[in-house]
Amino acid sequence: GRHRRESPPPGTYSPNFFHRGFLLHWIYILPAMPWNIKWLNGYSAHSSQSQKQCKKSSFAFYQAVRDQLPVWLLEDMRRMEAFHWQEGGKVSTYSPSEALLYALVHNHQPYTRYLLSKFPQSALAIPSLHFSCCHSSAPHLAMAVRYNRIHILLEILKAIRDFPVCDRAAYLDRRGCSRVEGGKTALHVACELSRPECLLLLLGNGASPCLSDCAGNTPLDLLLQQIWESPASNVRSRLLLLDSLFLFMPPGFHFAMKQQLLDDQQQWQDLLGKTRFQWLAGLAPASLFVRSMQVLIRTIAPDQFPEALDDLPLPHFLKPLDLKLKS
Repeated sequence: GRHRRESPPPGTYSPNFFHRGFLLHWIYILPAMPWNIKWLNGYSAHSSQSQKQCKKSSFAFYQAVRDQLPVWLLEDMRRMEAFHWQEGGKVSTYSPSEALLYALVHNHQPYTRYLLSKFPQSALAIPSLHFSCCHSSAPHLAMAVRYNRIHILLEILKAIRDFPVCDRAAYLDRRGCSRVEGGKTALHVACELSRPECLLLLLGNGASPCLSDCAGNTPLDLLLQQIWESPASNVRSRLLLLDSLFLFMPPGFHFAMKQQLLDDQQQWQDLLGKTRFQWLAGLAPASLFVRSMQVLIRTIAPDQFPEALDDLPLPHFLKPLDLKLKS
């Protein structure tokens, strides 16, 4: 009788507060869930009943994050009621890291802020194999770039400001899975998907533009390959990405595409413009404007980026990007 679909008592639930689709899960599915994780783990790994219970609770939690339900309710579910399968057939509640992945995918910004403020280390830790193909890296940073979650990316970058310097650098420059992502860093992803705001945020917070992926390509190489292969696509965004990279590239920067620039000089000059091409090809020094901007950008500490952009002694139209993110 406890699974009968009866209407809740008047005044028990507020339709204006709960999303109606989730309310059905709350009333009819969650009461049937196991309330003790030991109860579930007591079953055989192949128990169809425990697997069904996990699928129900896992899907309910996924829907709750997707439907932007309140943070307190999501945390109650995560800590007490939502379970998923781990490797080896074990049952587990969702970790802060795994919950952050759901919040990131569905752009649940309040839940993201809560997880990063309450669990700054564990929210950015490597999730279980149920959520990633390998344990080589935590995917949050690259996923924020891939989904173009600029506000969430900024929250992640703020959260790692309190990390030790070596840990912060290692996190920013962490490579993705070599089998699935080709060992790309978050900067590689930003160049590959034309995410200029994400790129500048990463660079300004200390991500290195010099690292290569498994194919030996730096972020600059990926960007130049895309400009060469699709010259008419996203021209403005790609040139903006290129200009942002210029501000953070060290002298004598080595990249694999340099010889191709020299082999097809006229075509590359038409694609990039004369000034950009000559500097990349090593035929001329950087312009006075670029060198001046490099000096100014270096005065901003990573833990003050992008807020300190407002203090640069430049007119607004000369600043790299509007990263106030108020809209």
